Amino acid sequence: MQSQEVLAWLKNNPGFFDDYADDMAEIFVPHNHRGQAVSLAERQLLTLRDKTRALESRLTELLQFGEDNDAISDKLHRLTLDLIQAEDLSGVIGTLEYHLRERFRVPHVAIRLWLPSDSGLREFERVGESVVRLAQNLVSPYCGPYVTEEVLAWFDEAGPQLKSFAQFALRTGEEPFGILVLASEDEERFYPDMGTLYLQRLSELVSAAVRRLVPTTVPVQVEEIPDGGPAAS
Repeated sequence: MQSQEVLAWLKNNPGFFDDYADDMAEIFVPHNHRGQAVSLAERQLLTLRDKTRALESRLTELLQFGEDNDAISDKLHRLTLDLIQAEDLSGVIGTLEYHLRERFRVPHVAIRLWLPSDSGLREFERVGESVVRLAQNLVSPYCGPYVTEEVLAWFDEAGPQLKSFAQFALRTGEEPFGILVLASEDEERFYPDMGTLYLQRLSELVSAAVRRLVPTTVPVQVEEIPDGGPAAS
């Protein structure tokens, strides 16, 4: 008689355990961790305890996820309020960089916008065509270890030490008008399998804040960038 047949018979005849309760108490089975035989009833109790511990561990993990998500939501809410109060693009960029570095603990931030501006801010330096194509292909945030040489050059002397990046396009319609890149020396900070829900919300929030102050649609201005660095503005 096969083990599966025995199991099926026991499932179909639950009264067996009541009819032979005394006999079942005399059955001893090996216990992997104790290295000795235990009664069948004790083995079942130990199995239930192991399952309970696993469920408690999972519940603790879920509660921690919930607390972490609450903290991120609160930080994103505070960023939203400050971005609403920004009166110009310089204020938007300064507010964004402050929150990302001081509240979200993102050590390196780079933004590029191909929009008209006479502010002289670095964020409005012209970008290469490859960056525009990159933004067009970023339908969702990218997290991982790779960026182009031009993007890496935006971080100046910190570039060679950076190990992980989050990149997402800034857009309010189909065509992107900018790109936001977060970077870290920690290779586990932005990894390919991480969730990107809050990064996507951040992208939409920043996009709306920028377009609120530059509402008109303008042609993208790009130029060819030689390998190894950005073009002069």
